[in-house]
Amino acid sequence: MTEPNFDARRFRTTVPFYARYRLPYPDALIARVAAFVGMRPGDAVMDLGCGPGLLAVPFARAGFAVTAIDPEPEMVAACEGAARAADVRVDVRQGSSFDLPAGPFQLVTMGRSFHWMDRAATLAALDGIVTADGALAFFADSHPITVENQWRNVLAETGERYGRAEAPHVRQRRDPKHRSQQSLLLDSAFGRLSGFSEFIRRQIGADDIVGLAFSQSVTAPDRLGDRAAAFEAELRGALAQIAPDGRFTEIAELTALVARRG
Repeated sequence: MTEPNFDARRFRTTVPFYARYRLPYPDALIARVAAFVGMRPGDAVMDLGCGPGLLAVPFARAGFAVTAIDPEPEMVAACEGAARAADVRVDVRQGSSFDLPAGPFQLVTMGRSFHWMDRAATLAALDGIVTADGALAFFADSHPITVENQWRNVLAETGERYGRAEAPHVRQRRDPKHRSQQSLLLDSAFGRLSGFSEFIRRQIGADDIVGLAFSQSVTAPDRLGDRAAAFEAELRGALAQIAPDGRFTEIAELTALVARRG
């Protein structure tokens, strides 16, 4: 399996920001996915691209045997730390979609990570390690277009001025020949698709938005380099224009796309 844009250490400087500022996945969403797949306590789950454990830890807390994999050593350490803090057992390994464990797994989860992989080759490899009645679950978040989420536009526009549009995965999504994950899944062994979502609304501050920016690979501290301070100042200035008191509302949909054989 080959992936020209693969960078095992893409998120090396995002780790403290990712764990703190990315939206966690609601326990209710995780419970709905597990029930839909028909999982029982002790069933094997692999969290591929686990990051700091935003899926691995809650699935372990729900009673499943979780193996968590990430190519970034700092993310591996963060996931191990999160598991210890939650007093759950997670088998955390450094690795990637290029070197999957043998399994078998009842469920393979991916949270905001599938787009970094050689997607078609990963699906083919997963077909060999997921049980016959098992599934894949792709977790993500999206934000409706609404006045409360106006700060998202500010974040995106500032990122554009600092090179976001040139990031390989952003360019790929804008390619007319780009295929969505749903399109690829429908042509894979996991062609039965179902969706679940939970909505949240919360209050956040400018610090949270800056932290979110630094958690993203395209505006990670090491990517920005000596422009990081200027980026932060410009982002904070633009945010102050829409909320001088530094208080914002976030409305988000946390989603899970479940793919089964069929």
